[in-house]
Amino acid sequence: MNAPLAERLRPKKLSDYISQSHLIGPQGALTQALNQGLIPSMIFWGPPGIGKTTLATIIAQESGRPFYTLSAISSGVKDVREVIEKAKQGGGLFTTKNPILFIDEIHRFSKSQQDSLLQAVEKGWVTLIGATTENPSFEVISALLSRCQVYTLNPFNTKDLESLLTRAIKSDELLSKKKITLKETEALLRFSGGDARKLLNIFELIVNSVSEESITVTNDLVLSKIQNNTILYDKTGDQHYDIISAFIKSIRGSDPNGTVYWLARMLEGGEDVKFIARRLLILASEDIGNANPTALVLASSTFQSVAAIGMPEARIILSQCATYLACSPKSNAAYQAINSAVDIVKNTGNLSVPLEIRNAPTKLMKDLGYGEDYKYAHNYDLNFVAQEFMPKGLENKTIYKPGKNAREQSQQSFLKQRWKDKYGY
Repeated sequence: MNAPLAERLRPKKLSDYISQSHLIGPQGALTQALNQGLIPSMIFWGPPGIGKTTLATIIAQESGRPFYTLSAISSGVKDVREVIEKAKQGGGLFTTKNPILFIDEIHRFSKSQQDSLLQAVEKGWVTLIGATTENPSFEVISALLSRCQVYTLNPFNTKDLESLLTRAIKSDELLSKKKITLKETEALLRFSGGDARKLLNIFELIVNSVSEESITVTNDLVLSKIQNNTILYDKTGDQHYDIISAFIKSIRGSDPNGTVYWLARMLEGGEDVKFIARRLLILASEDIGNANPTALVLASSTFQSVAAIGMPEARIILSQCATYLACSPKSNAAYQAINSAVDIVKNTGNLSVPLEIRNAPTKLMKDLGYGEDYKYAHNYDLNFVAQEFMPKGLENKTIYKPGKNAREQSQQSFLKQRWKDKYGY
């Protein structure tokens, strides 16, 4: 029985790997590591179907290291310890080439399971390579995270995916026997949602569904063979990103009905409640911010609560928080402010801190004038005195602009009263 197209087309060496030039290009971090023969423990973070498992396998092959693999879905602490023991024994012949232990979906490991890896990584018994679709900062314990390099794998772009299809047509042992013309790709790309594995599987299904040896792939052909509503919610594919996008946009658009509907779609599809709660945390600051600071407090409490309680009761807490956020006044002023500030920093470089607001912990610094003319705000009426806090050249630059809502208009009045016309408030 033939393996699926995605498996048949799996790259065997780095030169066959599509995309991720920041990691495997001539100056890429992984290229340099392989050339030096010094491979650190690492975590690959990226969307599904991007090639995390393939990249780990190639690293093991090209470095000549023994390769052990576990899936976090089906493995427990006992499995981890057994593999580590095998790796220790198998690595006895290697002085610098300790075995590689690859753990797929490492974010699904519990704290105790992740703890069981620490000694092996610390002692160098194994080089750990973990793969995750979730932010490692949230899902990997800090002790393990500190021992690993985190490499972000970028989503495939349209050119990458079309190159993959072209390669399949030309080089696959089965597809190359047919006369396949790739006329249109929009429908294929839409159904795959950027997942290369899913793209190849759909493409093979389309090709195999046509009896003729000469096949012209068009959007209409793809649509006729693939039903758009075959999956209620695919939490590892395009529906995952489409529905969370609809959920966030419903809250941003102040529609609690759309909000709770898309929430139900995710919950019924088995989405991780912590993933949903994290997105609510981000939204509470990005889209509501100072228009209603309580939103962030509630979102933070929601994240802690759903992590402690789990399903099915977590759905009630998520619904309460999501509908509250949807019904809150909106502002992205704080979000825009930090983006603007980062742009200014990138464009102006390391401007000097004004002397009067520098720290002066030593006599030498005081003699140099550090903090000499600083005015302590609490010594003045209304606990305020006008002084310069921006570097030279940015003295009157307005970065934070309060939004048009009751709370931030109150901030606007406060700032105008204090700063008069300095910042244009």
